[in-house]
Amino acid sequence: MYSNISKHEIGVILDSINNGIIAINNKAEITIINKYAEKILNINAKESYGKPITEVIPNTRLHIILKTKKSEIDQKQIVGEATIITSRLPIMEKEKIIGAVAIFRDLSRIQELADELTNLREIKSMFKAIINSTQDAISVVDEHGNGILVNPEYTRLTGLTEKDVIGKPATVDIAEGESMHMQVLRTGEPVWGVTMKVGPNKKEVVVNVAPILVEGKLKGSVGVIHDVSEIKKLNEELDKAKKLIRHLEAKYTFDDIIGQSKSIKSVIEQAKRIADTSATVLLRGESGTGKEIFAHAIHNQSKRKHNQFVRVNCTALSEPLLESELFGYIEGAFTGAKRGGKKGLFEQANGGTIFLDEIGEIKYNLQTKLLRVLHEKEIVRVGDTKAVEIDVRIIAATNLDLEKAVKQGKFREDLYYRLNVVPLFIPPLRKRIEDIPLLVEHLIKKYNQEYGRSVEKISDDALKILMKFDWPGNVRELENVISRAMIKMKFTDNIIMANHLPIFEDDKLFQNNKHIIYFNSKETKEDIYQNKTLKEVIEDKEKELIQYVLEKTNGNKTLAAKRLGIATRSLYYKLDKYRL
Repeated sequence: MYSNISKHEIGVILDSINNGIIAINNKAEITIINKYAEKILNINAKESYGKPITEVIPNTRLHIILKTKKSEIDQKQIVGEATIITSRLPIMEKEKIIGAVAIFRDLSRIQELADELTNLREIKSMFKAIINSTQDAISVVDEHGNGILVNPEYTRLTGLTEKDVIGKPATVDIAEGESMHMQVLRTGEPVWGVTMKVGPNKKEVVVNVAPILVEGKLKGSVGVIHDVSEIKKLNEELDKAKKLIRHLEAKYTFDDIIGQSKSIKSVIEQAKRIADTSATVLLRGESGTGKEIFAHAIHNQSKRKHNQFVRVNCTALSEPLLESELFGYIEGAFTGAKRGGKKGLFEQANGGTIFLDEIGEIKYNLQTKLLRVLHEKEIVRVGDTKAVEIDVRIIAATNLDLEKAVKQGKFREDLYYRLNVVPLFIPPLRKRIEDIPLLVEHLIKKYNQEYGRSVEKISDDALKILMKFDWPGNVRELENVISRAMIKMKFTDNIIMANHLPIFEDDKLFQNNKHIIYFNSKETKEDIYQNKTLKEVIEDKEKELIQYVLEKTNGNKTLAAKRLGIATRSLYYKLDKYRL
């Protein structure tokens, strides 16, 4: 069977085996030692041939195998400095023992291989855990472009399971576009930001794919897939955040205040002079006259324009919340207080301007703290006793009669004098009717952009109607009327006509700003209109409706305002106006 194999060839074969081999004859003399055995046992083969095995390896058991004729499999043995795992077998010929052979391996190397295998398993498990826990969709293919790994996020995004992908070509998940896995395998170069559609639902995605190199050899590629819709959502959230940040900045200047009437120009000139000082400003005027725009403009005209502008609506927050927002708080100041405490809006506006809108609505206790800010230029956080110095310009605004509130004991007199250092009275729209054409022109441009319209102008008849109206809601009400008129227009209309104005929509229904007044069906038109101006009719019905709603809400002004669809402060203004 082996007659054609030379002794030299047998020696080459034995030396190429990665196991130690020692053989003896029936006299226990060494006949074979391969190179691996030489190395492990630290012996010389040529010097060992023909010697008794016990002389070369004192603790050997090969000579015992000659006697017992029994194999010993996978036995641990220490030979010199090496620990081996060995199997000893008798060599039989026609049931006669003619020798024995030992086949062994260095245990330390076996342990290294076992450790490497264990490490590989641990690394694989760790890698799989990382891949499965990431929020990115990941797919991996081998060097032939067949899928070998995908994570749960990939399944969620594409709608394809491991069964659909593993072992399949890289093109299996593509609905529209070219496989970037295959491109990377062809070129060996990564690709970034490629858009395509994947899965049965043709999900729009962006992919990044990189080659997998092992010792310089291309072994596959890994792809990271991003959902375009989620990217768009994140961008939208970022835009919202940017808008919110911009909202905290002063975005208006004096150029944004529309009007050429003497009354508005006079106020603008006063405001510009005041802007250069650091004096506290009190903006006064009816609701909707544009007090906030003036606050923005004053800040932007001042030396503080590069610092923070913070707007606070004093009616939007309850007293405890307004106090903590304005002055901040220390850790543990109250249940739910943020760990480490929080800076208040006064501290955030340090070096800049704080605009306190509807200042007349703050409660008496909080007025005392505000007085300290104006007098001492310092604040004390809620729950603290330590004062913090601040450098903040205060611009306040109100539509209330503060003098009356002081007399009634609702507003501190000392705070009133501190705020009323530089009062600016913003005229109501009815006092500057000549500004309506300019305002309407500005509003048409504004709503053209917002609504995607191409309205050119307002008709003379419609403009005359607007200029005869009393505008209890001021510029804000005018904005509401123009906005609704443009919405009501057909898309082909390009001129606002009288019939587009919502203030004359129906004989029995009058739409005024944000609330609706219904006329008593028992009243005749003569009863309603005879010898009365439009303003008188509106005021009569508005007063009647307010009385009715107050009766239904048992005098609850907050609930009444909600049912009327107006702000509480507006209701108080109307109650005072109609002496209710």
